[in-house]
Amino acid sequence: MSKYRFETLSIHGGYTPEATTHANVPPIYMTTAYSFDDVEHARRLFALEEGGNIYTRLQNPTNTAFEKRISLLEGGVDAVAASSGHAAITMALLTLCRQGDEVVSSTEIYGGAINLLDKTFARMGITVRFAEISEPESFARLINDKTRAVFIESIGNPKADIADIRAIADIAHKSGIPLIVDNTFATPYLLKPIEHGADIVIHSTTKYLAGNGTSMGGAIVDSGNFEWKGNPRFTEFNEPDPSYHGVVYSDAFGRAAFAARVRTQILRDIGACQSPFNSWVTMLGMETLALRMERHSSNALKVAEFLDKHPAIERVDYPGLKSSRYYELAKRYLPNGASGVFTFEIKGGREAGARFVNRLKLFRIVANLGDARSMVSHPATTTHSQLSDEQLVAAGISASTIRLSIGLENIGDIVEDLQQALS
Repeated sequence: MSKYRFETLSIHGGYTPEATTHANVPPIYMTTAYSFDDVEHARRLFALEEGGNIYTRLQNPTNTAFEKRISLLEGGVDAVAASSGHAAITMALLTLCRQGDEVVSSTEIYGGAINLLDKTFARMGITVRFAEISEPESFARLINDKTRAVFIESIGNPKADIADIRAIADIAHKSGIPLIVDNTFATPYLLKPIEHGADIVIHSTTKYLAGNGTSMGGAIVDSGNFEWKGNPRFTEFNEPDPSYHGVVYSDAFGRAAFAARVRTQILRDIGACQSPFNSWVTMLGMETLALRMERHSSNALKVAEFLDKHPAIERVDYPGLKSSRYYELAKRYLPNGASGVFTFEIKGGREAGARFVNRLKLFRIVANLGDARSMVSHPATTTHSQLSDEQLVAAGISASTIRLSIGLENIGDIVEDLQQALS
């Protein structure tokens, strides 16, 4: 099915009408477990000698259809569904790291992710060092013998910083470590990180992939391009796993070794699986992903241009603007649009920002993004409120920073609402 183009794959990818009912739309398999033909059949499944469903914590037919679809759209070899984007980040890194290991991450990421990496992982004995996304060489300076991964967002939350994925991938690969890219803001319609050297792609499917603000979920996509076999940094992929019948992942699963280890060890033990219903809702949303991302991006550019000319606005951080420091990178990596989320600074600081947000009528004040509705938030007191003053400065967030997630409404109504609030 990979021969088809993006729009076709987003509708048909991962599912053909199944033989029992010939259902045209993927069914929702709301079951916790599956019956085995006999004891020998069960043994083969548990020994990984044969593919099949054992328990929905590990695998489910609806989840499998979703995993195949997102893998096809991103250009990977396999994917694992997760209960949220945070769960996807956590499981991806725990597949690679153990106590004493390190990760290098950009500072320009979601505030909750910074807290996860900086605080929660520290309690596990995993150190995360933070680099500057606009300076790829800052990643190289932080990599050492203990580093097991580099983590970035393709478009940073909340300021829409654009990563030079190819440059950072080359730095990671030079040290024999994989690059993990959270592609939530861009989606595979606007950007496929694997084509630029990423080894693992993360999604919060809660956002643009579902597109309707109803269903939590996450995904981990394995590119199949990283060489695990024989890599001295990743002995877990090259030695028998005593927790799963002595399987050697790089031998048993080849290019899909990473996804296999996520599923059979980390997902098995943590249990952060996605609900089959949420996978089903997300697949419905993915059918219109191309159309939606075109509108999100075009609406956002028009809003950014409006704000950029308004006398009450100090600055606008949208990579689609020619004045943006990321404009050239956006042209290279995001030729079809720069997505729908960005920030701006309003004159008058926190008080003026609060007045502006409270006067909006169409925009919803919401700690989420990426669905059909236009939404507004104040990062310093919501999504990034757990960060220290120093971390806020490093992320480029001030008391007057306002984040917009531009929806699919008529652009005239969106701009008019902003205009009346600013006046």
